Amino acid sequence: MKKVGVVLSGCGVYDGGEIHESVLTLLALDKEGAETICMAPDINQMHVVNHLTGKPVEGETRNVLIESARIARGNIKDIKNVNIDQIDALIFPGGFGAAKNLCNFAVAGEKCEVNQHVAQLVRKMVKAGKPVGAICISPAMIAGVFKNDPEIHPELTIGTDSGTGSKLEAMGSKHKNKKVDEIHVDKKLKIVSTPAYMLAGHIAEVEKGINKLVKEVLALV
Repeated sequence: MKKVGVVLSGCGVYDGGEIHESVLTLLALDKEGAETICMAPDINQMHVVNHLTGKPVEGETRNVLIESARIARGNIKDIKNVNIDQIDALIFPGGFGAAKNLCNFAVAGEKCEVNQHVAQLVRKMVKAGKPVGAICISPAMIAGVFKNDPEIHPELTIGTDSGTGSKLEAMGSKHKNKKVDEIHVDKKLKIVSTPAYMLAGHIAEVEKGINKLVKEVLALV
């Protein structure tokens, strides 16, 4: 049975992991017969957002690992305790948490820094030839991991947003325009990405892209 790590970034689109994308990823993996190992960094979120108003909540803090445990039904690991020998592939659902908690792309753009434990795991996976999937905005985090690497320039998609795409290219990655239900496969690095809610208006559109991504990631193992 193939073992796939799923890196969550909290619980809620505006300040954590996108719940639809996270659950659809877990569902697709289960349907394909893969074993899922959920993980998240044990850090505080950048901030907490009221999902009714879309505005930050002053004075409130939440922990990324604890919030991610809501989606994982409590079965989750601290990412710093996971090594590549435990997994065959790695997938990152999107949500602003990928750009606020796993890295700070949401505020720093192409100057972003990636959480050290996240970055270490991604680098080790890619250099070991193990596949990585990136959904929605999480390809920006992948670009951040390799921005100072003179030899690794990932091919990624976040959809068709030229502004965001140009920031990925400023970090040394190559952005590829893709439709909502499409994936892009960097065959050399075994990195698969799909736009999901960067373009989607409906959850059914998100499902199509994620299903394709999961199948391709597993095929690359």
